[in-house]
Amino acid sequence: MSTTCHKKRMTSYLKAVNCFLTKPALTPPFENSGVKSRYDDLVYTHINQTFSIHYVGHFLPWHRYYTAVYEQALRSECGYTGAQPYWDWTLDVTPSSKFASAPVFDSKYGFGGNGPFITGNASNPLNVPGRTGGGCVQDGPFKNMTVNLGPQSSVTYNPQCLKRDLSPYFAGRYLGRNQTSLTLTAPDFGSFDKVVEGGPSFELSGIHGGGHYGVGGTFGQMGDLYASPADPIFFMHHANLDRVWWSWQARSLPKRLKDISGPINLMDYNNTKGGNVTLDFPMTVGPSAPGVVVGDVMDITSGGGNGLMCYLYDRLY
Repeated sequence: MSTTCHKKRMTSYLKAVNCFLTKPALTPPFENSGVKSRYDDLVYTHINQTFSIHYVGHFLPWHRYYTAVYEQALRSECGYTGAQPYWDWTLDVTPSSKFASAPVFDSKYGFGGNGPFITGNASNPLNVPGRTGGGCVQDGPFKNMTVNLGPQSSVTYNPQCLKRDLSPYFAGRYLGRNQTSLTLTAPDFGSFDKVVEGGPSFELSGIHGGGHYGVGGTFGQMGDLYASPADPIFFMHHANLDRVWWSWQARSLPKRLKDISGPINLMDYNNTKGGNVTLDFPMTVGPSAPGVVVGDVMDITSGGGNGLMCYLYDRLY
């Protein structure tokens, strides 16, 4: 996976994503299904597992595998020959006045920009601070994209536009170099994972929420806990989260290739509902790839995870 994406490489990557949006789904049909494409297969999988893959010990391993499966699908089904790029948000969040013009939002070589401002309810506790958009993406390669699933847990057919609601304030607060550096000081995986995910409120957010709400705000798909992969920028964000995790692992190899913990059940950090995740814990990404266990994806150079753990990052934090 690479951070230095030349224009030719990004053009190829974005073309492959648009190709994947047109490939027929593998998910078995059901009444009024919103799963119309291979891309939807992955969105559907994320929606269905939302409360079993967040605020749990396997959050990072699951999303590592999920992102690798996406990259492999772009290669095998859409002829992509490059690496999965990542978005190093630490380079783009300061000053906040320039966030919306970051390369990742470029209309030609990026993912397009913000949507027009939609008035929200200021008293709504779920209103993301500093939001600036909320409408349909106006430019870029996904301006005409149809999102078929969501909002939230809905998996019935609901065609809608791709929306973004950028919050330069939120991104600046949780995606800066200071927050990333703080995250990397965690002494063990359990502590590291909790700092990455943060808590279930805006005030307790971490770098994970910083990317989702910094881009998705209140009304954009990236801010939807269930349907966030509906915005293709999701995979850029999670590739960089994986890069942060590998940067943390690389500071104490090989010890941290075995360091895993955290609850099996949502927010069950006191283990009142179940135990902790282990290296043998099973994970699935639906029909897009065979299931794996956590231990299969702990080392990105091992060849594990059905051969998908076979990459490096050009730079670490």
